[in-house]
Amino acid sequence: MKDVDFVISGGIVVTMDEKDSILPSGAVAIDGPDIAAVGNAESIALEFKGRRVIDARGSLVMPGLVNGHTHAAMTCFRGIADDMDLMDWLSNYIFPAETRNVDPELAYWGSLLACAEMILSGTTTFCDMYIFEDETAQAARQAGMRCLLGEVLFDFPSPNFKTPGEGLRYTEMLIKKWADDPLVNIVVEPHALYTCSPSLLKDAKALADAYGVPVATHFLENMTEPGLLKEKLGQRATDFLRDIGYLNERFFVFHGVYMDDEDIRIFADHGCKVVHNPESNMKLASGVAPVSRMIEAGIVVGLGTDGCASNNNLDMFQEMDTAAKLEKSVRLDPTIMPARTVLRMATCDGAKVLGLENIVGSIRPGMKADLVMINLDKPHLTPMYSEYSPLVYAANGADVDTVFINGRLVMENRMLLTIDVREAMERVRRIAERVKRSMKL
Repeated sequence: MKDVDFVISGGIVVTMDEKDSILPSGAVAIDGPDIAAVGNAESIALEFKGRRVIDARGSLVMPGLVNGHTHAAMTCFRGIADDMDLMDWLSNYIFPAETRNVDPELAYWGSLLACAEMILSGTTTFCDMYIFEDETAQAARQAGMRCLLGEVLFDFPSPNFKTPGEGLRYTEMLIKKWADDPLVNIVVEPHALYTCSPSLLKDAKALADAYGVPVATHFLENMTEPGLLKEKLGQRATDFLRDIGYLNERFFVFHGVYMDDEDIRIFADHGCKVVHNPESNMKLASGVAPVSRMIEAGIVVGLGTDGCASNNNLDMFQEMDTAAKLEKSVRLDPTIMPARTVLRMATCDGAKVLGLENIVGSIRPGMKADLVMINLDKPHLTPMYSEYSPLVYAANGADVDTVFINGRLVMENRMLLTIDVREAMERVRRIAERVKRSMKL
């Protein structure tokens, strides 16, 4: 019998592996950061002895959720400017609020609060784009969360750099500093084609290629964006990206609301990926991304919440429910975006978008132990005829009971073990007071 750190035993294990295996009375053995074995409870008990055994009866065990697009520190701007369109929201509220207020303190505490919110709702991996991302990396490490993050790059100054070159050098510093970290991974992130010059986009791609890291950007999010970019670039946005060498399996985009059939075909041909953000798109009235067409074409699509200023929460269970129902409603087809497809977007396919599919997103031997336990003893989760249906259409973040990340217990019985959430909330409240003063709210 082999000694391991943990054995989670007796729960329904939804593996999200290649065969979509579901174990009605399953067990997971965790050794260090890794999943040592997955099987039925009896067979695991015969082979492994856990230094701690967690009784999972009455619970569902599943991979941790992957939030494919966040601006974590924007918890500090939650609700600052609601009910307006994207460009008005960005230009007249968000960019000014950031210019006047974003500093390392805001980035750290806003990100730590976001990590608390994500862990409490079952997210174990997030992809972040914001300012002072070294502070977000520090917060993620404190929380014990897995992340892929990058400094947002603009043509114009940000609170963290005066020139695009400084932004690129900061990104290179992040790549080198966090190169060997088990939880923090780096992505090169030009903000969008409308806020970045062709030369900055090319330099960003060259930096990503030099270090073999992914590159990601906001893309065709707003109705006016395709026309503006065609005028700016002299060609369609997707054709421009193809011509400057962007389109490959290490490139993914956020939103893609106005990708047409030709864009979808080109993305599929080049192995590019997309993160869908339905609630943010709905709140900003940006439109509805053609997600079912993307998936039918073979594009790998993940799911993200976007930032708290345009959502306004980081609950991926709520995002799954919205993604499924919105697509059915808009396409007038109840058969598309079934629960299994949406759950894949939030787990194994989300991991694939971020290039982490060999690390997280499914429960298999050799994968990292990023797992969540859902308490099924709830009225809204009773009865349960199918495992996928309640996870997408009925569960919410508050149903998450226990969370492991990289084999470490970070939440148990709804108690966060790595974050002083009261302190994080108090720090963000103080920051919000100076934000209000700066914006005369």
